[in-house]
Amino acid sequence: MAKKTIDVQNTGMFLAEYPQFTPKHRSLMAKLLTRDIYNHLKDRKTSIGYTLDKAIQTGVDNPHVGVGIVAGDEESYFIFKEIFDPIIEGWHGFKPDAAHKTDLDSSHIKDARLPDEFIISTRIRAGRNIRAMPLPPATSRGHRREIMNVIQSALYDITGDLKGQFHKLSEMTSEEEQKLINDHYLFQKPGSATILAAAGAARDWPNGRGIFHNDEKTFLVWINEEDHIRVISMQRGGDVGAVFQRYCRAMKLVEKNIRSKGKEFMYDDRHGFICTCPSNLGTSLRASVMIKLPKLSENRGRFELICKQLHLQPRGSSGEHSDSIMGIWDVSNKQRIGHSETELVQTMVNGVKLLIAMELKLVTGGSIDDLIPKEPIPSIYIQTAETYKASEEPITVQPTTEYGI
Repeated sequence: MAKKTIDVQNTGMFLAEYPQFTPKHRSLMAKLLTRDIYNHLKDRKTSIGYTLDKAIQTGVDNPHVGVGIVAGDEESYFIFKEIFDPIIEGWHGFKPDAAHKTDLDSSHIKDARLPDEFIISTRIRAGRNIRAMPLPPATSRGHRREIMNVIQSALYDITGDLKGQFHKLSEMTSEEEQKLINDHYLFQKPGSATILAAAGAARDWPNGRGIFHNDEKTFLVWINEEDHIRVISMQRGGDVGAVFQRYCRAMKLVEKNIRSKGKEFMYDDRHGFICTCPSNLGTSLRASVMIKLPKLSENRGRFELICKQLHLQPRGSSGEHSDSIMGIWDVSNKQRIGHSETELVQTMVNGVKLLIAMELKLVTGGSIDDLIPKEPIPSIYIQTAETYKASEEPITVQPTTEYGI
């Protein structure tokens, strides 16, 4: 009888800690985190003390999100693999035994000039994180400052057309910061009800955050937002090939300079480049265009289905969870992991060309029924000899050496 009473008490304690999900919780985390998985993982910690409860808090507090979990360090993907692996498979269709690949040879992209009469601008970005450092949701002030200092030093070494200026957010005037935000060059502090804020990534704002940009503002690096860095290549118009060529060149140069400082990016053969959110694992690459499709997007449900079949993701004019203004959409590749950078950019280019063909046909009063894919199109395969060797260095977080302001 005593044993039965203890078992009931333990069960009660377990149920008391399990999150209360409602029908409004739509994330993969909320759907896949069973009581058994929670009970199995709830007492585990990474080397910096990051727990399952910390990882899922953003999905508990934000019922509308799609993923609902973030990593606090590179170890998180291994310590809590029983929940991360099914979420990765559910979001990307990427099996636990699959391997990632990378290809930053821009010459592999073909016919990548899209018509400027439809394309307002092109942007290619990807996040990267430095090994043996906490990710933003779990970072300390000292680690955040150390990350900024390493990246600032690496960016100062850049020459040529990519050479530019580094700005610490803490030293900007409010007018300077707002102008960069209005011009879509700079991130802003996450609001109290946002995913990043709930994950803990907005602490001590703006300390330890910064932006680098070249003179033309076609190459930018964000520091300590969602990931340690976000490398961005962008310009007006539809020359995707030129934007991708600059992105590849910049990313290789940034990595080379970071390695010269004795640091390296988080990477392993399964997950690819490690990022805070599982949705960005693999390449972490988002190749997007701001495109005018007023006729095609009149039927939003059909438009979104077409994009899904083309492995594209449409967002509104002001980004994720926003509406389109005058038929202008931000359209990008949906996939991230299991496909190389060149394959994803080519997928975006080919898909956008088809969207433009549909728009032209609708403008002239024609039907697009024969152009709509009946099922998801086959993934593009581009052969490459390029390999990215995973490091054998420890992934556990090391103490910071930075104590200054």
